[in-house]
Amino acid sequence: MSTEQTVKKQLDSSMWRMSVAPMMDWTDKHCRHFHRLLSQHTLLYTEMVTTGALVHGDVARHLRFEAEEHPVALQLGGSEPADLAHSARLGEQWGYDEINLNCGCPSERVQRGAFGACLMNEAALVADCVKAMADVVSVPVTVKHRIGIDKIESYDFVRDFVGTVADAGCQVFVVHARNAWLKGLSPKENREIPPLRYEVVAQLKRDFPGLTIAVNGGIKTDDEVQQQLKQVDGVMVGREAYHNPWWISSWDALYYQDESRERTREDIEEQMVLYMEREASEHGTHWYSIARHMLGLRNGLAGARRWRQVWSDHRLKTLPPHEVMKLARTKPNEIQQEPAEQML
Repeated sequence: MSTEQTVKKQLDSSMWRMSVAPMMDWTDKHCRHFHRLLSQHTLLYTEMVTTGALVHGDVARHLRFEAEEHPVALQLGGSEPADLAHSARLGEQWGYDEINLNCGCPSERVQRGAFGACLMNEAALVADCVKAMADVVSVPVTVKHRIGIDKIESYDFVRDFVGTVADAGCQVFVVHARNAWLKGLSPKENREIPPLRYEVVAQLKRDFPGLTIAVNGGIKTDDEVQQQLKQVDGVMVGREAYHNPWWISSWDALYYQDESRERTREDIEEQMVLYMEREASEHGTHWYSIARHMLGLRNGLAGARRWRQVWSDHRLKTLPPHEVMKLARTKPNEIQQEPAEQML
């Protein structure tokens, strides 16, 4: 490999150094806007969008996002190469930086659609899907998958899956370091009960050094992130990033050597209020559906519980968001002195 190719590989891999996982009902455009305020460089993912939603549904509703969200990836759910190619083309036209195929979700609804984790049993089909998408887009086509399904714990299974899909042109694999049990466990249990086996992901990187390999699953601290980055190219964080979002604000300095932005939680809250007002004006979006994503912003601080209660109080939905922010920042003993209509 030439020096130029080596540099290009390193630059490409850095896009996946830190990312926030695609999470159904959570990582919508409002959540991504919030997370982008916390980090300029972290890669963000959409919720999984099915090919059926894009072939037959409201494309704009599913694909609309803000320019400031970049870098942002579209995760697709599907198993028909032609439908995935059509959806990938739409994703590139709308400006997404990456198209990711979901081969890791174990939910029964997804299984009924014959995609998600059950696709790991059909590596040749996944390869066809990847090739169909890669043939029509110029952005990276990537795959998110598990290390195995059900009780199959043979390393050969995941190694052969990655090898087959890589031969079709996929160069980036995001690997959830647990098996997916297709029967007997809920999606929540599938994130907790099958044991984490990070060593399997590390072995994939050793066996496929030319691929970009990112690890996902159970990572909650910087110590854990740094340990993983000694073995693989990137770390994807899911629920910990959502519930404790202020952690994301440290990633630019820690993992991208960018200390250019100094921000406070109050700065972020104020910017979110401006975003809420803009969304209401331009799209009729109520602030209440946006505020839910930032409820963990003050976790660990004095007064966090009351701040969270104010922003999630349905009785305040008639107030504009800047008034809600004012209430959230008001000390309890000061609220009693406010006019009755301003009280909780």
